[in-house]
Amino acid sequence: MNRVALGFAILGLAFASAQGAWAADPSPPRAGDIYGVWSNPKGSVHIEIKPCGEGTCGNVVWANAEAQADVRKGSNRELVGMQLLRDFSPSGPVDWKGRVFVPDLNMTFSGQVRLLSRASLRAKGCLLPNFLCKSQVWTRVETAARAS
Repeated sequence: MNRVALGFAILGLAFASAQGAWAADPSPPRAGDIYGVWSNPKGSVHIEIKPCGEGTCGNVVWANAEAQADVRKGSNRELVGMQLLRDFSPSGPVDWKGRVFVPDLNMTFSGQVRLLSRASLRAKGCLLPNFLCKSQVWTRVETAARAS
């Protein structure tokens, strides 16, 4: 598959993910809806996004054994309790900008979060602002699921 086709395939998957989230919860998101616990696409890490200081941050509240081992290899630190989203502040009605810490690289990048619905958000980190970026759609973890 050539690069253009691969790019369109990735965009199609991202669009389909966003559409599925809107279908599940048709009400539009609001700024405060970002607070709560969110799971990465693999379901291997949960972060809690909450107000902290003057801004918004996200700390790891749960990680599976594989994710924890990957971080220990790269930084010899514990993943649970680590702050991954730092100094986020609103940049639009459902958008935030700040810094994203990637523990297995032990590096911090510029980051953005966009609330797609009350059940999903897109987290994006870039090496430079809007250059060499990676994004993921994270889903909200319901209270009952967190207890297990």
